[in-house]
Amino acid sequence: MVKFVVLGQEFPLHTDAPEDEVQEILDLVKSQLEVHTSASTSLMPAKVAVLASLNMAGKYVRLKKEYEQHKNAVERTISSLTDKIERDL
Repeated sequence: MVKFVVLGQEFPLHTDAPEDEVQEILDLVKSQLEVHTSASTSLMPAKVAVLASLNMAGKYVRLKKEYEQHKNAVERTISSLTDKIERDL
């Protein structure tokens, strides 16, 4: 279990992830929260957390789409190369 503090509150995190991965996740969350708290100091912590979550979710969705496009392009290239090799044999 890892304990971390975000927006003045302590949270326990139960995970089997490697320590460096956990630290990277915590750093990402903290940086996103800092962006939203520095942009508007009048926001309540819950709203800051929601905005940060939406921002990260948006990035995740974009990366997921990019990954699918890349995967499809690689599969087309492999298929094309396989066909070419089979024709040349």
